[in-house]
Amino acid sequence: MFEEKLKKIIDRFEFLEKEMQGHLDRNKLEEYAKEYSELKDVRDIISQFFSTAKEIEETSLLLEDKEFSGLAENELLGLNSKKEAIEQDLKLWLIPKDINDERSVIIEIRAGTGGDEASLFALDLFKMYQRFADRNNWKVDVIEESTTDLGGLKELVFHLRGHKIFSKLKFESGVHRVQRVPATESSGRIHTSAATVAVLPEAKEIDIEILPNEIRIDTMRASGAGGQHVNTTDSAVRITHLPTGIVVTSSEKSQHQNRARAMEVLRTRLYDLNIKNQSNAIASERKSQIGSGDRSERIRTYNFPQGRVTDHRINLTLYKLEEVLNGDLEEIINGLIAAERLEAITAYETNN
Repeated sequence: MFEEKLKKIIDRFEFLEKEMQGHLDRNKLEEYAKEYSELKDVRDIISQFFSTAKEIEETSLLLEDKEFSGLAENELLGLNSKKEAIEQDLKLWLIPKDINDERSVIIEIRAGTGGDEASLFALDLFKMYQRFADRNNWKVDVIEESTTDLGGLKELVFHLRGHKIFSKLKFESGVHRVQRVPATESSGRIHTSAATVAVLPEAKEIDIEILPNEIRIDTMRASGAGGQHVNTTDSAVRITHLPTGIVVTSSEKSQHQNRARAMEVLRTRLYDLNIKNQSNAIASERKSQIGSGDRSERIRTYNFPQGRVTDHRINLTLYKLEEVLNGDLEEIINGLIAAERLEAITAYETNN
């Protein structure tokens, strides 16, 4: 079954190669060229798989020869290991890709339990993602911000634009917990607070159609960071999606820009809602939280007294809290990606 799938990929690649040499219209040529490019790399891996399998077959014949049997056994150990590694790579390629991995994202951070300390932690999380974005040359665009008197964040919605952002940050959705002594705590007692993060794949107009009669748009006084927009113009925009009751606001200087940003967020939230409904229909229960975007689960703890960060989904603990808060998230993200791939390979092997 596995080898049959590989042969079909080779057949498809050769078909595309032949067709592209003929007379195709521009649209068809672009379609075939894109698929051809995607298959080219895996075609090379498949070729390695079959050539290694052939080497194993030929070397196995030498086991019957007393003079060469010892050498053959040693060579077969290496060849079988090589074939297994190639097979794992191919299984990863055959696993259906997350269609949202290529997208930019909209991230929502909200202070949870813990009062002022939770809002200060929410600000820390935003700074962490900002620094991670800087490392990856992603653009950060704040859409809506609600602050506290101490400078913390009650809620923040921001847009991250770039290449394959969702593939890296989709694991950040959930409850982030902090354990530290708040600046306002005179007795030195450690408090536990929390903030929630929602990472939503950005939706395009082609993904979600919003009819004019489905929304109500209100304008109001903006209240941006530091109050610089207060009592100026009615530039803030609030959009209510009547069928679902979802409300989105944007409070920057330009009313036109606010409307466009609010529509982006609304479209993205509706797209996220559709994804969840589809996922629930396919599987009512999913044991693993990795990649599921479940924002009701505690996913990570940031412990300041011990200088550690623990991701509870993969039991990963790093004693590099300061580095993580400064945007060094690669080790955690790579661990989550590896766990997701292992889970996907296990599911593939079970179903095939």
